[in-house]
Order: sequence, then structure tokens, then C-alpha cells
Amino acid sequence: MSANSPDIPAMLDVVLTKAGRTKILYPAECLADDGTRLVVRAPWAGAGVRDFGFVRFEPGDVFTEHYWRDRWYAVKEVRAGDDTRKGWYCDVTRPAVRHEGGVLVVEDLDLDLWCSADGTDVRRLDEDEFAASGLAARDPAAAEAAVAALTELERAARTTGGIASLLG
Repeated sequence: MSANSPDIPAMLDVVLTKAGRTKILYPAECLADDGTRLVVRAPWAGAGVRDFGFVRFEPGDVFTEHYWRDRWYAVKEVRAGDDTRKGWYCDVTRPAVRHEGGVLVVEDLDLDLWCSADGTDVRRLDEDEFAASGLAARDPAAAEAAVAALTELERAARTTGGIASLLG
């Protein structure tokens, strides 16, 4: 399917879940869906500013989000309101599921990776939350896939092509 396919709605609702509950729901413009990877664009959906210390997400920021139906992560390119790239925020998730009616559901598995725009700051995030989640005991195969996904993301971030190499 191309971005102009009649099968692709112009807008989707992105639903991020965690531990069986909706973490956040926001509308996003659907840019492409080839049957494996779905790409959407949305403004920062958080309330106000979220300052992580190494990056700030704030009103005016725009996220171009890449979701896969066969990968255990999502890659989100973050740009400031002036179109300057801040970097990539990568969520380790179960593969994305697109439902009828333009709803994209993604289950967050706690692990994240940040890669700055210049590639010099690569950080594994929330490993403590992942350990505390109990996923390893409840679903060992999913926990193994999540750890492998984080390793894949970090490896890509530290290579010449960076995170962008995963989007090709």
C-alpha cells in the first residue's frame, strides 16, 4: 500500500498501552503503510513540557513515528517546531496492530533508547522499570524479544548509519 492508497485513512488514533491499560491516545496523520511498516506524524501529545535532562519534549515538537508489525520496537524521530532534529526516541514494544476504523495499538514494554540527532548521546532507558514489570516471569519469550530489540536499537544507533539505518 502506498500513502495514497484508499485503504489508508488520512488520520489514525495511536493508542499506546502499558500493562493492559491505555497510557496515551492521540491522533496522528498517516503518512504510509506498506503492510509491514506504518508511518505516522503527530505533534507532541504530552501535557506541557517533559524534560528528561538530556532532551525536552515540548509543545511545537513533531514526531514522525515508525511502527512495524514484525519488529519489537517503534522509532520516533523528534523535531523541534523549527524543524531542527532533536533525535530519535525508540520504544521497545510488541509488534504494532492496526485495527479497523483507523486505530493503531502498540503495547509499551518499558525499555527505551534515546539517540541524539548527532548520534553522540545514546542511552538505554527504563531498564529498572522493565525488570520490575515482571514480564520475564509472565512471558519469558516476550521479555527475551524485548531485550533483543533494545540491543538491536543500540547497535544501530552506534553504527555509521545510526537509527536512520533501520528506516530504510
